[in-house]
Amino acid sequence: MSKKILIVDDSPTMIMSVRASLEMNGFKVESAQNGRKALDTLKGGYKPDLIITDVNMPDMGGFELIKQARAMPSCRFTPILTLTTESDKAKREESRKLGATGWLVKPIPGPDLVNVVRQILPA
Repeated sequence: MSKKILIVDDSPTMIMSVRASLEMNGFKVESAQNGRKALDTLKGGYKPDLIITDVNMPDMGGFELIKQARAMPSCRFTPILTLTTESDKAKREESRKLGATGWLVKPIPGPDLVNVVRQILPA
């Protein structure tokens, strides 16, 4: 069974790029344009094996999404990766304290992203 991944990013281009890399490698991908829409998806019963989220988004950013997702029993142990242009160490620490599993800086080549995902989600 394919692993399910929720991508959360306000950039349609980024969603398209990440989706293509992951789907070509056998993952099933859902997407949301911001944290609020991602939470609606999660509250609607979608149970991803991994969440990949941007940090800076309108309506609800990645940090608030991580915080609220971690409060949900269904997402308490779901790995969450941040994929952002931010490289500030303080923001990286904040995401870790909120419950993020890892931090990736955009742009990341598709094969590198897939390698990280495979480390987090072994077959």
